Amino acid sequence: MIDTIVLPPIEALTAKDIVASLDLVAEIDRLRREKNAVILAHYYQNSTLQDLADYVGDSLDLSRKAASTTAEVIVFCGVRFMAEVAKILSPQRTVLLPDAAAGCTLEESCRPEEFRSFRESHPEHIAVTYINCSAEVKALSDVIVTSSNAEWIVRQLPQDRPVLFAPDQHLGRYISGKTGRAMTFWPGSCVVHTQFSVSALEHLKAQHPQAVVVAHPECPEHILAYADHIGSTRSLLDFSVKTTAAEIIVATEPNLIHQMVKAAPGKKFIPVPGASGTCNGGLSALCPYMALNTVEKLYLCLINGAPRVEMPGWLMQEARKPLELMLELSPPAKKQ
Repeated sequence: MIDTIVLPPIEALTAKDIVASLDLVAEIDRLRREKNAVILAHYYQNSTLQDLADYVGDSLDLSRKAASTTAEVIVFCGVRFMAEVAKILSPQRTVLLPDAAAGCTLEESCRPEEFRSFRESHPEHIAVTYINCSAEVKALSDVIVTSSNAEWIVRQLPQDRPVLFAPDQHLGRYISGKTGRAMTFWPGSCVVHTQFSVSALEHLKAQHPQAVVVAHPECPEHILAYADHIGSTRSLLDFSVKTTAAEIIVATEPNLIHQMVKAAPGKKFIPVPGASGTCNGGLSALCPYMALNTVEKLYLCLINGAPRVEMPGWLMQEARKPLELMLELSPPAKKQ
């Protein structure tokens, strides 16, 4: 597997070099201006990083926004596959990731060499791959999808071709159910969305009988069965604004609630707890990889110019093809 992350040099500054009196927010703003950098934050980043960012959103939407700017440096507060997509769409720009270890269980569950064998054992299938995967897996795929455009794109695929769906089996089953397309699934899943339990959700519904439930399609079917609305992070945010319900139970990574509160401040948002939490003040289902990025690491990556995403030209070229097909097949009004 190709390592796409260039680490800071030995002489780079580290956390121990940050003095307690340093105003990190002011320094980040200074470095952003000096380096002509744009800072992106995924909805699953902590609220401080979201508030520092120039743009907050879904992974693909953020990469496309960055590509539309004149920034020379893109800092992606998210995880590795997101930074890779930003580099693929903006190959001439420097792309930084605050923490090199910020990965994704979906990406890690689908190694390129294993995915290649999977494809070769199903030569007649169309490989539909969720964007939560490595650049190498993208390069082996026919078309990339996101949680917001997967249904639309699958409906356009030739009916006489069977479909492989990787790496998220739960999103795949949801899309299969919506479209009626039979699929062969890669057995991957998200560490966050598989934490939720029916008993915890039922307990919350009993406590808040007037609340509606929103859920990301990476959740297993037994959780989606309770949802009043299923969709991507952007879709869940939009629904939270439009619904007349005063209380909303949220079955996705709870940092999204920061934007929900901003968009609909009069409503109450209740996160479904993670596996080790309880319904009464228990632990939320935070993504451990997203949580690796911090304000301190954002400052350090701007100072050091690393961790930095770099890929061979051939890999960016091959990975770009299924991404471009995704953009071509996406809904004309909203291509993310």
